[in-house]
Formats: sequence, C-alpha cells, structure tokens
Amino acid sequence: MPQGSSQSAHRVVAIVDDGSNPFELGVATELFGLRRPELDGLLRAPWYEFRLCSATPTVRMHAGFFTLSDVAPLEAVEEADTVLVPNRPDPETPPSAPVLEAIRSAAARGARLMSFCTGAFTLAAAGVLDGRRATTHWRWVEVFRSRFPEVQLDPDVLYVDEGSVLTAAGSAAALDLGLHVIRKDHGAEVANTVSRRAVFAGHRDGGQRQFVERPVARRVEASLAPVLEWAQERLDQPLSVRDLARKAAVSPATLHRRFAAELGTTPLAWLTGERVRLACLLLEKGELSLDQVAEASGLGTASNLRAHLRKQVGVSPSEYRRRFGHRFRRSASAGTRSA
Repeated sequence: MPQGSSQSAHRVVAIVDDGSNPFELGVATELFGLRRPELDGLLRAPWYEFRLCSATPTVRMHAGFFTLSDVAPLEAVEEADTVLVPNRPDPETPPSAPVLEAIRSAAARGARLMSFCTGAFTLAAAGVLDGRRATTHWRWVEVFRSRFPEVQLDPDVLYVDEGSVLTAAGSAAALDLGLHVIRKDHGAEVANTVSRRAVFAGHRDGGQRQFVERPVARRVEASLAPVLEWAQERLDQPLSVRDLARKAAVSPATLHRRFAAELGTTPLAWLTGERVRLACLLLEKGELSLDQVAEASGLGTASNLRAHLRKQVGVSPSEYRRRFGHRFRRSASAGTRSA
C-alpha cells in the first residue's frame, strides 16, 4: 500500500529514563522518526509513527549533558505497536517501577519489545526475557548473567530476534537491529534505502560477533573489501570458499581467520547471507519465477531458496513476494485508482 494510504501507521514508542544514552535515542529517532521522502513509491504501508515518552516530565540524559522535556507521558506505551526500552548506563541501578509495569503491560497485550545495548537489563528486570535468548553489551555479560540466570544470554552476537522480543548488543548494533526490523516490516529494498540515507552498511547478520579483532584494516590491500565486492558481482555463479580464498591469494584456513577477525562470521555464512539478500531484492521486483530467482542469486534451486529464506527471513519466497513485491503494489494501486 503506498505511503499516505488509509492504513494506520505502526506506532513505535521509545521510553526515555534518567541516564538514558543519547546515541541509542538518536538511532531510534533516525530510523523510525524521520520523514522519508526517499521512500515514495516503495512503501506498501505508511511509515512509522514515532514518539518519545517518560515516567517524568523532564529526563536528565546520560552524563547530565542535557535534559529532555515535553515528551509524552508513560501512558503512550499503551498505544504502541513496538516499544523501545531505555538502556542503563549503570545497569546495576534498576529501572523505575512505572517503567517496568508499562513494559509488562505492553508484553501482555502482544506489543513488540526492543532493547538497545544495556536496555536488555530493563527487559530482564520486567521479566519478559525469562526463558528467551537475548544479548547485551559484552562489557556487562557477567553482571547480567549473575542477575538474570533464567535468561539465555548469547554474548557473542550483534542482536537476537525472538519474534516479539528483540535485543541488540552495543550502540552500533542498535542500527543493525533497527534496520533488521525495518527489513521485516517493509522489505529489503526499503531497508537498504534507509541505510543509504544513514550512510551505514545495509546489513550485518545478527549472528556476527560483537567484537572483532580488526574492525578496520590498516592497509587497503589487507582488507577483505575487494574480495567481498568481487563476490557480490558474481553471486549467480557457483562460488565456493575456495574461490574466495583464491581471489584473496590466501589459503581457505587463512580466509576463515580473516573473516572472523574483520567480519565476525565465516566465508560461507557471509556468502549465503549475500545470496539471500539478493534473492529478496529479486522477489520484490517480481519479474522472475522462483526457479529464476534461485538461479540468479546463486542459491541453485527453488527448494534451496525456500529453505534459506525461511531460515534467515522467517517466511516463504511466495509470502515474501506477496508482502513486498513491486508487481503486487502496482496492481493494488491500479485497483484502488479504478475503484
């Protein structure tokens, strides 16, 4: 459905609390709160309706550099489809009772809950992470585990998607999780467009490690970037890890070490993820059959396409095309005009 349709917007409400980190607040505002003229013609549903709320009229931000005022009262959470919870610069200081109750009430009625960085402490304190996988900033892993042993903490990933509850590791991982949510809600092309405006990498897999040994190569020729670009231009070809190693002029074992150091993942996982993302874009365009999409993306067969898409995106190729396909949008728009 095009932007500006009668369909109601998905409401995202971010709770701010004393000590909240302004970076995570800025990420939420950037991804969900800005007007998006660059998405005209791409959206099937209206963009998000974004609000800030707090249990107090004035909120003193982290380190006391500034305060926020005139934000909505905490009752705004009652109308939210997605609730972003405040992070805790000092995670050992518990959130306020009204904030915890608002989160519990949102969870009970089925709202989606998200945390950035140490916001996982807030979700855990509210009891909504019990028995679930979650992640938080690597610096606070042991503190988290000692306080919330019933949570299945995964300390070595960027974010965890448990369906109705999602957690991101550190500050930069908040961007990764936010773009992941946009991709789930609006499709790969929309998420890529948003990431370009933010001048941020379009996708880092949630399963990538939080901390990599060498996030920035000291020399351009030491970086994996040329190999990655070479592979991205040939995803329809039968590339293997050995092919990538040959292009990088290293052994497969060395390539695995470099991928772990620079990207926090394996060559095969990266290659599969790139192929799935290409398949999503091709499905959105709606011009190829499933067999042709599988071949053009290097996934081989429609059966492989279905298996990988279900694993990484959570839906079948047909359902993905129905939700995000351009052809469907055009026919729906034409039907609306003729009516």
